[in-house]
Amino acid sequence: MFTCLRVCLLLLVLHTLAVVASRERKNVLLIMADDLRTSLGCYGDSVAKSPNIDQLASKSQVFLNAYAQQAVCAPSRTSMLTSRRPDTTRLYDFNSYWRTHSGNYTTLPQYFKSRGYFTTSVGKVFHPGIASNHSDDYPYSWSTPAYHPPSFRYEKEKMCKGEDGKLHANLLCAVNVSEQPGGTLPDLESTEEAVRLLKSRADDVPFFLAVGFHKPHIPFRIPREYLSLYPIDEMALAPDPDVPTRLPPVAYNPWMDVRRRDDVQKLNISFPYGPIPKDFQLRIRQHYYAAVSYMDAQVGRLLGALDALGLSDSTVVVFTSDHGWSLGEHGEWAKYSNFDVSTRVPLIFYVPGLTSHRVSWRESTFPFIDVFMQPQRSFKNDRVIRNVVELVDVFPTVSYLAGLKAPASCPVISFQEELCTEGVDRAHTFHRRERRRNGEAIAFSQYPRPAATPQVNSDLPDLKDIKIMGYSLRCWDYRYTLWLGFNPQTFQVNVSDVHAGELYMLEGDPGQDQNIYSESDHSVMMAKMAGLPRTVGVQMRMRLQLLYLSAGRKTSGGRE
Repeated sequence: MFTCLRVCLLLLVLHTLAVVASRERKNVLLIMADDLRTSLGCYGDSVAKSPNIDQLASKSQVFLNAYAQQAVCAPSRTSMLTSRRPDTTRLYDFNSYWRTHSGNYTTLPQYFKSRGYFTTSVGKVFHPGIASNHSDDYPYSWSTPAYHPPSFRYEKEKMCKGEDGKLHANLLCAVNVSEQPGGTLPDLESTEEAVRLLKSRADDVPFFLAVGFHKPHIPFRIPREYLSLYPIDEMALAPDPDVPTRLPPVAYNPWMDVRRRDDVQKLNISFPYGPIPKDFQLRIRQHYYAAVSYMDAQVGRLLGALDALGLSDSTVVVFTSDHGWSLGEHGEWAKYSNFDVSTRVPLIFYVPGLTSHRVSWRESTFPFIDVFMQPQRSFKNDRVIRNVVELVDVFPTVSYLAGLKAPASCPVISFQEELCTEGVDRAHTFHRRERRRNGEAIAFSQYPRPAATPQVNSDLPDLKDIKIMGYSLRCWDYRYTLWLGFNPQTFQVNVSDVHAGELYMLEGDPGQDQNIYSESDHSVMMAKMAGLPRTVGVQMRMRLQLLYLSAGRKTSGGRE
């Protein structure tokens, strides 16, 4: 009996020590890609060759259905890093700084800095320029000024050698790196700087290191050897390359940033719907995937250095992207929409001792994988979450997992609240397996438009030109989008001014090509909505509307 008691006490002590250890403050390595959709092996993409990110995923918890709050760089990054939605940051373009424009919101790195962390930024983390006060929010967010790779200055210049032997500002721009200025590229420089910072860290101070890679953002200025991983005769078009017949004109993005590239202008494509020639579509897809593999190699180099320095046992690693990118789906390219291909992002959390346990101290956690030597290397995801989550959830979740207290939830109106979250702390999902789907879980995204039909500024309208806001709700069974009148001077949305709607049943239409919004009579529903108090926000109204619209339809799969 006494032996049994001793064993129980020992187990209790060990469990207590494990819990305490798991709550000790950990370092944080936040890795952000730019314009990366879920085109990764660990997300089931059979084309993508991403062995280093796949290896990270195999030792992490992978959120399979994570969504950005707006599918464009500055609004999405600001939203994620403040854990506030675009209607709270009031940033829908690139032309305002939230601290002076809406509220003095505490950012994710700022929160860690205030708790004694040394915080540093490498590459594209905040969107540079006005949106981060031309300083990447230094000194609020960072202990030292942010690092930007010097070679990025050439990214928008004529650096792509054409068939005529001259240099052009092309979309497709695979290069010989040795011929580039300085013999390098931005993401190569960012990786080198991030590794240098890891090596020079202070041992007695926890760090928060954010590394933002520029790829696969256009132009596809990447080392040309990565194209060999994706032979053009093995590439395929998007499964739904045509503009859906019931797609409201306001929902379409005319991909102007793609059209402006020299090689695309030569194609003489009609505006706004004119399709890109199929052979060029295949080349775009080839270059995008090649850019993903190039970026994956930089992630591998960075994680390999973290491992070699003995830091993988004390560092939480978060990998994500600011939003996705259309590769011809719905006849669209680039981001700038509310579809899954634009809003869905990878979201991967590695937590030492929780998502992975080292078998041997001699075992390497993140050995670098050379994709050219091991192109078929594959891994299995042991921990996945299928329920819907959002990028605003990152701030509270990583805070708790690193050993800090997650910020409290924001009140309904939070412009005066410096520290709070409009997301959800997902740390609890790491301690128990997901047993069933949560039918009430939603992701909420939005996108502005200047008019009800495609314009040259439809992709990225300035605040003063925004006339319509497309709010989109994504749950297990549906994507529901309403395009509502919007006043850019008062930031008010007119819920009764409905320009168009979209409703997609995802079980039979995962690509969101069959808009069934017009199949329902909305008059009764809108009359019910008109009776709601004015204080009921857009998100709650759309939840109620979706319940009404789906009441007569069968939901897909198990029990909610």
